[in-house]
Amino acid sequence: MLLFLGGPLAYCVWIAFTDTQLTGASGSSFVGLANFRRAFGDDGFRNAVLLTLVFTVVSAIAGQNTLGLALAGLMRSASRPVRTLTGALVITAWVLPEIVAAFLLYAFFRREGTLNALLEWLHLPTQNWLFTLPVLAVSFANVWRGTAFSMLLYSAALAEIPRDVTEAAQVDGAGGVRRLWHVTLPMIRRSIGTCLMLNTLSTLSVFGLIWAMTRGGPGRRSETLPVFMYDQAFVKSLIGYGTAVALLLLVVGALFAVVYLRLLEADV
Repeated sequence: MLLFLGGPLAYCVWIAFTDTQLTGASGSSFVGLANFRRAFGDDGFRNAVLLTLVFTVVSAIAGQNTLGLALAGLMRSASRPVRTLTGALVITAWVLPEIVAAFLLYAFFRREGTLNALLEWLHLPTQNWLFTLPVLAVSFANVWRGTAFSMLLYSAALAEIPRDVTEAAQVDGAGGVRRLWHVTLPMIRRSIGTCLMLNTLSTLSVFGLIWAMTRGGPGRRSETLPVFMYDQAFVKSLIGYGTAVALLLLVVGALFAVVYLRLLEADV
């Protein structure tokens, strides 16, 4: 851990306080907090923070978590062939390499793509989804690719709920919604917290999916923090500044983790 995690992390912390560049400079010098002050004063950084929060809430907290729970619940009561087919389709999207999934979703959302072909067949209006709604398009792509993890986690959690508990609630007159709210969700609340935390942390670091689909564009309308960091560090060659942005992204992830861990501790 010290060799492969602690060492590189310490080196990145040092680089974040320097003006290191890939090209155009023979050396680097210590600049203190200048990179961090530059980030907080940079409109591009603030835009990336906002889009990162939107992308995380839509695709991880609302999308993957909710859809994964819904699929797990439906599969629990479905027949074996339906469970097998659904599980295979969802897990296939999960095991695909990120770049392959990105190009598939790019082909789905592009102007001449599958989605517009379906809309034309239904005589509905079409548009260039990657231009008009880029952050929602990449959010949907992340939901499509990552829901399998939530589904598997919730399937395991739901399997641990004793059937006599739900049957007793049904005998007492509780409908499906009341059983879900008052029986199922309270009994799997720790699994919900764990799923939310893991989905959030993995979504915060998504880069390849967005880069392959939109490259953060058009303009900066889908430029999340990982994409902004890459652009600053490796396109504009500002390694010091890009590393400072990476550390701020690490802080954002840590804040989310602390919140989820506190919520889990409160449920004990």
